[in-house]
Amino acid sequence: MIDGVRFRIRAGVPWRDVPVEYGLWSRVYDLFRRWQRSGTWQRILTRLQSLVDAKGSITWDLSVDSTVCRAHQHAAGARKQGDLQKEPPGGIFTEPHDHGLGRSRGGFTTKLHLAVEQGQKPMSIVVTAGQRLTAVRTRAGEGPCAPHRAGPATRPPRSGAC
Repeated sequence: MIDGVRFRIRAGVPWRDVPVEYGLWSRVYDLFRRWQRSGTWQRILTRLQSLVDAKGSITWDLSVDSTVCRAHQHAAGARKQGDLQKEPPGGIFTEPHDHGLGRSRGGFTTKLHLAVEQGQKPMSIVVTAGQRLTAVRTRAGEGPCAPHRAGPATRPPRSGAC
């Protein structure tokens, strides 16, 4: 079933289009949501990053970039009280008040901030409202520049990127 989740994420298909060889699509979705709510996906990512860091395969010169995405026109009609939803957005993290939607000249927008190390391995992604400045999220050791380290409790070396 994990392969079904990987297929769905990689191919970007709707859950119902996950091939039956990975199991029933509803079972694959249930596994994904259960692990999302319990924080399992975050723990897997953190553990993998710490193992790679322990091997010395991560170059701690991070590059941060962001892009703005226009929200769909129906994003303006979302419920104001998300806790009344049948199934909350989920995960162990609380949902931000603005849900990553912000007003800008182009309407509702979302900004994605991605931190990558020099080997082009993504380290983290942060979603903010579209009008937020990238510089606010790129101080050293904060926001996308704060991946988990397995080694000694030292700060990553400062560079001009973060």
